[in-house]
Amino acid sequence: MLKIGLTGGIGSGKSTISRIFKERQILVVDADNVARGELKEHPEILTDVKNKFGDSFFDERGEFKRKDFGNFIFSSDIHKKEYEDIIMPYIKKDIKRTMDLYESLNENVCVLDAPTLIESGIYKDMDINILVWVDQATQIERVKKRDGLSEKEVIMRINSQMSLEEKKTYVDFIIDNRKDFESTIKQIDRIMESISIMKGK
Repeated sequence: MLKIGLTGGIGSGKSTISRIFKERQILVVDADNVARGELKEHPEILTDVKNKFGDSFFDERGEFKRKDFGNFIFSSDIHKKEYEDIIMPYIKKDIKRTMDLYESLNENVCVLDAPTLIESGIYKDMDINILVWVDQATQIERVKKRDGLSEKEVIMRINSQMSLEEKKTYVDFIIDNRKDFESTIKQIDRIMESISIMKGK
């Protein structure tokens, strides 16, 4: 099975690219969905979070205050790394389990949609890696409009991730997602054609 890693930064439009793959009947594993599921499947993660960061991120009913915690970890590389050290082993294990299942079912292609594909090192397990790229000004405007965040909050989130320029050096293909939808589709078509040629060889 061909394993394709798909990554990008906040506001780059990675989710749109992922949706296009799904519409083409290509299997997609969404790492963000996996991560959200981990908190339900493994309550010990939230116990570790409480032990590490205190109980201020839980309301009076014990519910996890995701947004408050997100703002907290995005404000500090140290805290972000500490949280990733807690949750990432679970995410990696479940991603591998899912992709192994698809491979055992003789699927031909599977895309892993993961914002931290490179930072986590998972890109090394992929056959091909694709970056969805936009300039930072576009990122800021898209996220402000989409999430209702201030420019300062958006920049804080962007700065908490590896820069898209740095990510370029780790991938095989880059989709410039600043233009119109038709341009994006053409780029995806060219990439898939190139992958097909590579597989043929």
